[in-house]
Amino acid sequence: MTEKGIWDYHQDAGYRLGIDLIGYKVEATDGSIGKIDKHSEDMDTAHLVVDTGHWIFGRHVLLPAGTISRIDTAQEKVYVNRTKEQIRNAPEYDEAKYVGESGYMEQLGRYYNQPHM
Repeated sequence: MTEKGIWDYHQDAGYRLGIDLIGYKVEATDGSIGKIDKHSEDMDTAHLVVDTGHWIFGRHVLLPAGTISRIDTAQEKVYVNRTKEQIRNAPEYDEAKYVGESGYMEQLGRYYNQPHM
């Protein structure tokens, strides 16, 4: 997947423009990681911000939209194609960097595009 592709919702995942994903549970390939706190539909930077709650003690993680494998609107769950460990090891979400530093999204894109992913 290219860095650009990692930031786009994929049609086969079941995303429809305008779905409000806030509050949906997020499931990694090996278990639950939290709930969606924010999400963006912005072209080339679409993403989820997940509140991990007790799993990583109050930490928020940013997941590019391209990591979504499936959305179940009936059960309000989003499934991502990453393990809990891969998400735990991701750079921490920092809203100030997200807003102010263009290199921050590039750093996250490189992380989620690594070959071991």
